[in-house]
Amino acid sequence: MNDLKTEKASIPIDLLSEGASPLISTWFELVHLKQLFRKGWLERGIPEQRCESVAEHTFGNVMLCVLLADQFPELDGEKVLRLAVLHDIGEAYVGDITPQDRVDSEEKSKRESEAVEKILSKLPNGERLINDWHEYERQSSPEAQFVKQIDRLELAMQASVYKKQGLVDSEDFMASAERGLKAPTMVEIMAGLRALE
Repeated sequence: MNDLKTEKASIPIDLLSEGASPLISTWFELVHLKQLFRKGWLERGIPEQRCESVAEHTFGNVMLCVLLADQFPELDGEKVLRLAVLHDIGEAYVGDITPQDRVDSEEKSKRESEAVEKILSKLPNGERLINDWHEYERQSSPEAQFVKQIDRLELAMQASVYKKQGLVDSEDFMASAERGLKAPTMVEIMAGLRALE
């Protein structure tokens, strides 16, 4: 699997000249998420031209948050959306690390944390965004726990799409997603996906 192509293009930050504003510089880093394949799908044989990017996965998470957050009125909806958008930004530099990479969770978190600091620290609101990312990683709030479940549900939804398209056997993805779902609403949605199999 070491010869897998994991990105459509290299990170465009190297194309900027000195003196770019912090916002432009950050954008050139974050836009790389559009170029990064969700590597787990490639490892399962999804062709590059059909494989979702990390940014597409993030979009799926955000849309599920928008569609479901009203059912959880105790949550801060703005924070939910912020956490959903931020949760994978460290991958702009470290890539989409999968179990095949044999990187332990502590090392993965360290790499991603360093990348998040590099990307966001130059922004005026960078400290707040970095703290939000850490909140998600620590799972230290109801909003973070909600977004983590959304992340699992999105994986199951995408697996279901790929299965219906005849591209992948989705059972291991579905089982993994199910283990991470606690909220009855999400468990019910997962049951609905299972009923389609």
